[in-house]
Amino acid sequence: MPELPEVEVVARDLRAGGVVGALIRGVRVLWPRTVATPSPERFCQELTGRRIREVGRRGKFLVLPLDDGRTLLVHLRMTGHLVLVGAGSTPHRHERLRLELEGRRHLAFLDQRKFGRWYLLDDPHILLGRLGPEPFSSELTPERFARRLRARRRQLKPLLLDQRFLAGLGNIYADEALWEAQLHPCRRAHTLDDEEADRLLAAIRRVLERGIHNAGTTLGRGEANFYSVSGRRGRNRDALRVFRRTGEPCPRCDTPVERLVVGGRGTHICPRCQPWPRSG
Repeated sequence: MPELPEVEVVARDLRAGGVVGALIRGVRVLWPRTVATPSPERFCQELTGRRIREVGRRGKFLVLPLDDGRTLLVHLRMTGHLVLVGAGSTPHRHERLRLELEGRRHLAFLDQRKFGRWYLLDDPHILLGRLGPEPFSSELTPERFARRLRARRRQLKPLLLDQRFLAGLGNIYADEALWEAQLHPCRRAHTLDDEEADRLLAAIRRVLERGIHNAGTTLGRGEANFYSVSGRRGRNRDALRVFRRTGEPCPRCDTPVERLVVGGRGTHICPRCQPWPRSG
């Protein structure tokens, strides 16, 4: 579930928590498949003794450059989240990996559904180079965004979820952006004119900024939901206009919000504000 705003919140929490500059004194892998590359044995051996130089984000990846030039990448996937715990703490039942840091602190990775992955790479571009532009990049001008749309004939919703097209969006913020831009998720990308493309890019940036400002979106109270490193719930659920608000009045026109399936994903729209595309 974590999308760009949630991962950005985690990155900021880790920086605030003093992870930058921390020495990794040891590594415990409690679920071997959590480590995508290298082998869990090499991962533990080669990460021990390294120092974390920075904590950043690219798309939905946490990016942690190390002092030896390599990079640690973390993808939270559906249920992964990170917590800073004391050195003597008992591992949580869903804990899959733990970095033992200096100062008697541990960075624990909890992942109920076991989909999250960690990568230790010489060249992070191997993974990050596959991603599309960042939504907030100054290089992603409205003109460039419009050209990218015109070059594709896919429906808007699946295209926005494609990380090769644009990095960081998931189901929640794609639905919210399409509602803000008053565009139907089944509209074909190449049919948008310049004004509509500009409206969509601005909407994407607004909903992402709102999500970050509200410390992410937590949809429920179960362990699978998003929580910050400090255990805080995201406040953005109350700011959602259509996502998971089936049957509730549209904030713009009072028409009941509808749920449909687009590209295999549950999708929420206002049928009046986002009319079905006439063609294309």
